[in-house]
Amino acid sequence: MLIERILSEIADRREELVELTRELVAIPTLNPPGENYLAICDFLGSRLKRSGFAVELLRAEGALADSNRHPRWNIVARREGSSPGECVHFNSHTDVVAVGHDWTVDPFGGKVKDGRIYGRGSCDMKGGLAASIIAAEAFVARCPRFRGAIEISGTADEESGGYGGVAWLAERGYFSPPRVHHVIIPEPLNKNRICLGHRGLWWAELETRGRIAHGSMPFLGECAVRHMSAIISEMEENLFPKLAARRTEMPVVPEGARQSTLNINSIHGGEPVQEEGYGGFPASCVPDKCRIVLDRRFLAEEPIREVKQEIRSLVEKVAARRQGFNWKLREFYEVEPVATGREAPVARAVDAAIERVIGTKPDYVMSPGTYDQKHIDRIGKLKNCIAYGPGILDLAHQPDEWIGIDDMLDSAGVMALAIASLLGEH
Repeated sequence: MLIERILSEIADRREELVELTRELVAIPTLNPPGENYLAICDFLGSRLKRSGFAVELLRAEGALADSNRHPRWNIVARREGSSPGECVHFNSHTDVVAVGHDWTVDPFGGKVKDGRIYGRGSCDMKGGLAASIIAAEAFVARCPRFRGAIEISGTADEESGGYGGVAWLAERGYFSPPRVHHVIIPEPLNKNRICLGHRGLWWAELETRGRIAHGSMPFLGECAVRHMSAIISEMEENLFPKLAARRTEMPVVPEGARQSTLNINSIHGGEPVQEEGYGGFPASCVPDKCRIVLDRRFLAEEPIREVKQEIRSLVEKVAARRQGFNWKLREFYEVEPVATGREAPVARAVDAAIERVIGTKPDYVMSPGTYDQKHIDRIGKLKNCIAYGPGILDLAHQPDEWIGIDDMLDSAGVMALAIASLLGEH
């Protein structure tokens, strides 16, 4: 029986899956600024060519953050079946976030211990990328005469919005019919969950302005940092409690993300940060500028216009009671909530595969943060897209990030059986 043959093939590839994941983790694709994108695309291209895939390496020239110093490279690999049919596409981002502090293992060493692989990006999401490759190769090995096509992509910049990766490719038709019909994104949402979409996002920079003066005579200036402090105090007293009280019917995980949230991503006021190695003292000045970056995650029940106006009204309220207060708001980007229906063909195929491999009905969830489904949905106009992959979501971006080997193996089995359901034997 085909199912047993496929699962047996995947079980035989356990050590290969481990080694592939370790090799991917060893390539430090840090974003920002966007390191080693071409190196990981070359590695994936060599691997997938040996497996019979036709490979394209595509630089997202002109995309946000693309430069000669840090070019945004992407890979799309395609394996044609023996007869016409639909295409199943696995999309994984290749970039990882900064390492941060408090690691007890080499972040790029791919250490294997107690059934886990450790390293930056092991969970988010190079383990999922490796699992999708093993799934596709195992399926082709056991079912060479399949209908349609299988695609695997490794794309840039998901951690910073995806504009040099999936968005750029979607604008060129890489995520739209008739080229692609089913998309699975192996983000780490746990092996027994199907992720249908995500909350909305609005990023903006808020700047307060004052007037520079000598630090010994601050009464002759206007301190922009104090203005910003008043805004943050207003947020603490009134906005954050309001956000915490709002709840969504969306099945967002973890539970804390079923409320509206606002993260102050960064803050800076006064003199520029001096270069490392500068040994002098700062100048004595009243800061005339202060900036914060706002990371607002909103619910399907919240219209985006109200999300924006809520911040503007708060700032205007504070400005009305302070002298010498000037401000401006610069919007970075916004993403509306995205949701695929549970009855979408790709969701049904993965649902049945989870029940077969793991022995339980899946949970249907939505992600607290956005991922590249937004571009496939909005730009590619393809609704038949879900996130499904191994890994524990809470480990993403953490020190000592890891992924379970058994979880990867099970997820690879689910992915392969989903391919079989959607493409089958000719």
